[in-house]
Amino acid sequence: MREVDLMVHGADWLITLDEKRQIYRDGALAVQGDTIVEVGKTDALMSKYRARRELQAGDAVVVPGLIDGHLHSSFQMSRGLADEVGSQQFLFERMYPYEAALSAEDSYLSSLLCTVNCIRHGVTCFIDPGNYHPQETVKAVAESGIRAIVAKSSMDLAKSAFGTLPSRFQETTDSALASGLQVIEDFHHTHNGRIRASLSFRGVNNCSDELIQRMSHQADEAGILVQAHACFAKETRDASLRQHNLPEIERLHAIGALGPHVLLAHCGWLSPKELVLLGEFDVKVVACASSSLHNAYGNIQMGAIPELLERGVKVSIGSDHACSGIVDLMTEMFVLSTAYKEVRLDPTVLHPETVLEMATRNAASCGLWDTEIGSLEAGKKADVAIYDTNTPDWLPLYNPISNLVYSAPGSSARTVIVDGAVVMKEGRIQTVDEEALYKEVRNRQEHILKITGLADSIQTSWPIE
Repeated sequence: MREVDLMVHGADWLITLDEKRQIYRDGALAVQGDTIVEVGKTDALMSKYRARRELQAGDAVVVPGLIDGHLHSSFQMSRGLADEVGSQQFLFERMYPYEAALSAEDSYLSSLLCTVNCIRHGVTCFIDPGNYHPQETVKAVAESGIRAIVAKSSMDLAKSAFGTLPSRFQETTDSALASGLQVIEDFHHTHNGRIRASLSFRGVNNCSDELIQRMSHQADEAGILVQAHACFAKETRDASLRQHNLPEIERLHAIGALGPHVLLAHCGWLSPKELVLLGEFDVKVVACASSSLHNAYGNIQMGAIPELLERGVKVSIGSDHACSGIVDLMTEMFVLSTAYKEVRLDPTVLHPETVLEMATRNAASCGLWDTEIGSLEAGKKADVAIYDTNTPDWLPLYNPISNLVYSAPGSSARTVIVDGAVVMKEGRIQTVDEEALYKEVRNRQEHILKITGLADSIQTSWPIE
């Protein structure tokens, strides 16, 4: 018998998301180091391998670790600070002032809280569109044991038709590019490869053609990702039309900035031509349903995610940020699927299989990481989420994919493995002192309100004593 480091066995349902989308009853997987050796039936694998460590996955559904395609880790401490506001007020009166006020220590705490939130919901990797203390995000992710793609947020136009940036965010084109490239040099492929870095021209309307072109060229040359927010509200589309006489993605096409290395978040307000361009240039897209519903962006009502998928565009799912409420990719799957069913008056839109692919295989492709993560198969990294099905949310369990998307919360994650290491076992996180973290977060709430000046944004008509 071959000796391996870890065996996960006895899974009630093991959903591989491999090329055949194989599902095993009484499934198992063998792990050596950080890599999956084999996946199959428990009896077959137990007869071939002797494991130094075993994890029993009875009464559980086992899936590849989920990948959050768009998550602002520095916004985790902003929950409740941007309710009942539209796109411009959300950014320029709430989130940009919040982010501009954060110290390195604040950003680290927010990012660490975010990583714990990810682990507790079976998310083993997230793509961060950028902040102003990326080294603190790296520190938090490294400590937690999960994966992430990090970036330095870059914008070089202080004023645009969409709004004016805080002074802290204002940079020249050269400095914005240089600081973004420094993050690549410092952090790409670090921490045993668990952390990668990307470039980010964060707000298309507040970025010059030159910055976008140079970032896109640099990313293409280096084979890395470049990210941006695009077409997430009517206001951003209209601002682009006023400023450039083109909507956002048509503008990116006109300046030669589209390609398979580009990841665009939201993409809810697309012109027919833009929908075609995304497919033609193999641009990657992230759908962020809950943030649109929370702030009334209209990305579901006006969006074309089903059509993009039909055209072969790789579309993933992002929870976006805590100030929209949830940071739970399982709930995001439910919201995205059912919201589209409602607005299209079609219950067959976005099948649960499609949505689960978006949170795993597609997300790995969107992060240019699909050779290593996104499925459970030999040769891939051992990133695994094990969900406890002994709860009323999961039972009865006739169809595990249906339950994953339509009824089960991410908080039912029982055990989580990243890179072959157990980061949460039986509901207990192994890498972070949660009690100390939650105490520090509670202690820092008043500090966050003070430095951001957002205390007045917390409003209720109900009396508080």
